[in-house]
Amino acid sequence: MWTIEIYTTSHDEMIDITEKVRSFVKKSGVKEGLCVVYVPHTTAAITINENADPSVRHDILATLNKIVPWNNRYTHLEGNAAAHIKAATMGSDRTVLVHNGDLVLGTWQGIFFCEFDGPRTRRVFVEVISR
Repeated sequence: MWTIEIYTTSHDEMIDITEKVRSFVKKSGVKEGLCVVYVPHTTAAITINENADPSVRHDILATLNKIVPWNNRYTHLEGNAAAHIKAATMGSDRTVLVHNGDLVLGTWQGIFFCEFDGPRTRRVFVEVISR
């Protein structure tokens, strides 16, 4: 298992980690299998979406902020309930197929770490499993 350490700089942001994950797949030597990307934080998430146009990330975060506003009379005592809700909505892991020693992603797809309660130091775990 590999670990990616991420230092976020904003309250909410999406960071493209595709190439780092891809490098772990190549290092693993696995030609056919699965790659699991997991974040062990309750106010962060992992998703796959377009990585060609950065405005997509902006639109996703802006829409999440409209759907789940930061201040909305939540009862969670820490004051970051919105971050928990966004993380639960987006999910804590993604599994990507590995074929011919590489990630199977669409032309415009990338793997993103999603921060919803930053800035913080975060970890992402990557496990590559052979078929």
